[in-house]
Amino acid sequence: MTQMQRSDARSNRDRVLTAARETFAAAGLEAPVREVARRAELGVATVYRHFPTRTDLVTAVLAERVEACRRQMRRALDDTDPWRALSGMIEEFADRQIHDRALNEALLAPGGAAGAFAEQRREHVEAMNTLVARARAAGRLREGVGPEDVRAGLLAIAALRNLPSSTNAQVIGRLAELLRAGLRA
Repeated sequence: MTQMQRSDARSNRDRVLTAARETFAAAGLEAPVREVARRAELGVATVYRHFPTRTDLVTAVLAERVEACRRQMRRALDDTDPWRALSGMIEEFADRQIHDRALNEALLAPGGAAGAFAEQRREHVEAMNTLVARARAAGRLREGVGPEDVRAGLLAIAALRNLPSSTNAQVIGRLAELLRAGLRA
């Protein structure tokens, strides 16, 4: 019986995380916990039994997303073509804005859940600086372009994530394309 309960508890926790991922990706981090519970087909009390606070739930979901971003950045750093690495990273960032409002909403905002990922954010900034330096050394960036220019472009893309979904992908994709064109030598 104990094993069955543990199995049910694990299953419920997984259902909560899956529902939270979907809910936060679609509606942002302000989506109500009751919506997560509804999508998980569980009671709100079950959600809080696994994640005592909203911050605990958000942090658990974001930890998975931050790890995925770390893997993407690692692939970019391993890429031997500096422009393809930087350009691909910009494209992936734009794609996250279209499909996952929650991640950058949390990581770009001061305080809250972002504090739990300060080290990963610092590593991401360092990796971005490396990608920009490599592209510059390879002669692939316009004269005078630096990491702060790339960050400004990424922040502009992130600012568009709350557009209506009917125009979101098109506008963000176009801005990412313009950013890459503006950076390239």
